[in-house]
Amino acid sequence: MNNSFTTLEILKFPFGQFEVPAYIHENQIKLWIHEIRVFPIRLKKLVENLTKEELNLIYRPGGWAIKQVVHHCADSHMNSYIRFKLALTEENPSIRPYFEDRWAELVDSQEEDLSDTLQMIEFLHKKWTYLLERLTKEDLNKTFFHPESEEQTSLKENIGIYAWHCNHHLGHIKQALKFRNVFPEIVENLEAK
Repeated sequence: MNNSFTTLEILKFPFGQFEVPAYIHENQIKLWIHEIRVFPIRLKKLVENLTKEELNLIYRPGGWAIKQVVHHCADSHMNSYIRFKLALTEENPSIRPYFEDRWAELVDSQEEDLSDTLQMIEFLHKKWTYLLERLTKEDLNKTFFHPESEEQTSLKENIGIYAWHCNHHLGHIKQALKFRNVFPEIVENLEAK
């Protein structure tokens, strides 16, 4: 494995990739739900005073700008919330995948005024955590099927995935701000070659 691949993987996954624990304890689920609950507050605190230039910083060469990361979180978390509702009301439903990279290129994901998106995330997470906190053990074991990966995912696993997803993208935003002067230079050098 060469160093550039290792570095790129670290930049893509500042918290590593999510790994499903062998056994998911009730306390672990509560901690994950807490991460989902506080995400809107942490996100808003991180981005609300950023300049237009800062919102256009990328978190890695070839990665999304901060504004796209924020809009992506709204898109992804809406899809996840719907997947939870499908799994709770249907027997192992097949969920619909979407091209998140294409969604991130749409005009609404280029918007630099994040106020509506931050508000959407705040309200969505309030409703979402209300639901998550009231799931029974039986509910937590319900599943959905992902046709791309051909895997079944339980709702308790998906809570963990989305707690990770929240921190994953907060990490991207912090990374973009930390390396604000490095990545544009790397991209310019790559484009010049």
